[in-house]
Amino acid sequence: MSAKPLQRLCGRIAIVTASTDGIGFAIAQRLAQEGAKVIISSRKDKNVQEAVSTLSKQGLDVKGLICHVSKAEDRKRLFEVARKSGGLDILVSNAAVNPEAASVLDCSESSWDKIFDVNVKAAFLLAKEALPLLRQSKAGRIIFISSIAGFQPFDLLGAYSVSKTALFGLTKAAAIQLAPDNITVNAVAPGIIRTKFSDVLTSTESAKEEVLSRVPLNRLGTPHDISGAVAFLASDDAAYLTGENIVIAGGMASRL
Repeated sequence: MSAKPLQRLCGRIAIVTASTDGIGFAIAQRLAQEGAKVIISSRKDKNVQEAVSTLSKQGLDVKGLICHVSKAEDRKRLFEVARKSGGLDILVSNAAVNPEAASVLDCSESSWDKIFDVNVKAAFLLAKEALPLLRQSKAGRIIFISSIAGFQPFDLLGAYSVSKTALFGLTKAAAIQLAPDNITVNAVAPGIIRTKFSDVLTSTESAKEEVLSRVPLNRLGTPHDISGAVAFLASDDAAYLTGENIVIAGGMASRL
């Protein structure tokens, strides 16, 4: 039986984007288990309703809404919900897309634009638009969900890998700017996590074996392997940690 999560986030309000399944859902669940009020979001209302229902039945304080992070009006509604809930202390930017499995220079221009629009530009805009609320918090937190691919690109995720490298730079630059406001900015770089998103890398036994050959712990990660680290970054335990990219990848190589 696993230990009960700590209660480090009581009284905090969090937004987690793309949080109705996979890593995002696990993060939302963990933050709520630690006492935060969590606002979840997704592009599809059905997914939002199902996730809110599941977490509410666990006794967790959650609410949700549709949010396509590339749409200004959706982001505005997201922060309005936070404002009406009492403010914002924690922003977890998790939304990402990869519409095309291709090497970086084989990627179509349309896929490149979509990848950078969602994975980088929307992350930047979410952080920028969250600032009025985060500056009112005693301990604001911005956490970008990047990827091990930002350090060690995957051939079939070429443009996606580059977009995740860009998040490392955004993390470093924003951390310096926001330090005087006592807002920390960090990134988490998951390795190969068992989700729908990673199916392209593990769809066959041979592909899975090739991936696992790079992982010293010799297993795929789970969404809950990531959620605990995010909860730590969101808490007072990480008050003196900013501008860092934390790799959670079972020992995979991680160097630019």
